[in-house]
Amino acid sequence: MKKYTLILLLLIAGLTTQAQTKEAVVKITGEVTNPLTIGPAELQQYKQTTVTRKDKDGKAHIYSGVIVSEILTKAGVTLGADLHGKNLAKYLLVEAGDGYQVLFALAELDKGFTDRVIILADKIDGQPLAPADGPFRIIVQDEKKPARCIKHVTGMKVMFAK
Repeated sequence: MKKYTLILLLLIAGLTTQAQTKEAVVKITGEVTNPLTIGPAELQQYKQTTVTRKDKDGKAHIYSGVIVSEILTKAGVTLGADLHGKNLAKYLLVEAGDGYQVLFALAELDKGFTDRVIILADKIDGQPLAPADGPFRIIVQDEKKPARCIKHVTGMKVMFAK
C-alpha cells in the first residue's frame, strides 16, 4: 500500500509542478482568419505602447503592452477601411482565467473611430504585472471606471452580434 501511495504522491507532485511552470498565453479566436496564441515572448515581437492610468487611489501608473487592434489585425480581424456595414456588428469578448468577461465593439478598438488606446499590458511602471493582476491585463485609457481593465486575460474572441 505504501508503494502505491508513494507513486500517487509523485504523480501529483509532477502534475502540480507542470501546471505551475506552464506558460500563460492569450488565445485569439472566433471570427478571425489567423487564430493566434500569444505568450510573453510573442507579445514582445509587437510594437510596445504605454498608457497612463490611475489606480483606485488616484495614483498614476504607466502600463506597457501592445495595442489590441494590432494583435487583432495580425489575427485577420476586419478593421480599418473594411470596418463598416455588417462588420460593425462584430465585437471582442475578452476572458479572464477566473471566468470574468468584458466586451468591446470593434469600433472601440479601431483608430478610424477613436483616439482611445486599449492595450494588452504585461508591465506596470517598467516591471512585470503583479501575480494578482497578470501576467496579461487589458488597460483602457481614459475610461472612468476600471471595470473593463480585466486582469488575468486568457482569451480574446471576435464574434458577430445576433
